[in-house]
Amino acid sequence: MTYTSDEIFMNAALEEARRGREQGGIPIGSVLVHNGVIIGRGHNRRVQQGSVIRHAEMDCLENAGRQPASVYQECTLYSTLSPCDMCSGAALLYGIPRVVIGENVTFSGPESLLTERGVEITILQHQECIHLMRQFIVDNAELWNEDIGE
Repeated sequence: MTYTSDEIFMNAALEEARRGREQGGIPIGSVLVHNGVIIGRGHNRRVQQGSVIRHAEMDCLENAGRQPASVYQECTLYSTLSPCDMCSGAALLYGIPRVVIGENVTFSGPESLLTERGVEITILQHQECIHLMRQFIVDNAELWNEDIGE
């Protein structure tokens, strides 16, 4: 079976989501890819770290370390779930030109804002991403609502 690069990198983001779930957190994962190489990876650590901002994309960007603008401008950000306002804002702030979303069935962030600002969006509707979030929401509705600010 042949996989596209988007599938390969989304699978890496899914590894992060599974890791978050195993740690008792919210199963969302993210990777940042520059020229075909993962330079950052992360998962939602709000529960594990008692953090208000450690969404998967923010954790991923933090773990990528400081990068020059020229690097961010050549990256693709992968996330198992549609990025929220905060995470979308970070992508815009750093000029990340492409975001690949595992799914936006269980949650849809400001994708139109990203598109309006010139970010290329690819939505995979990846079945494992959908299943992970649906099951988590059923099992942890209160925690999920906290994570999305409801």
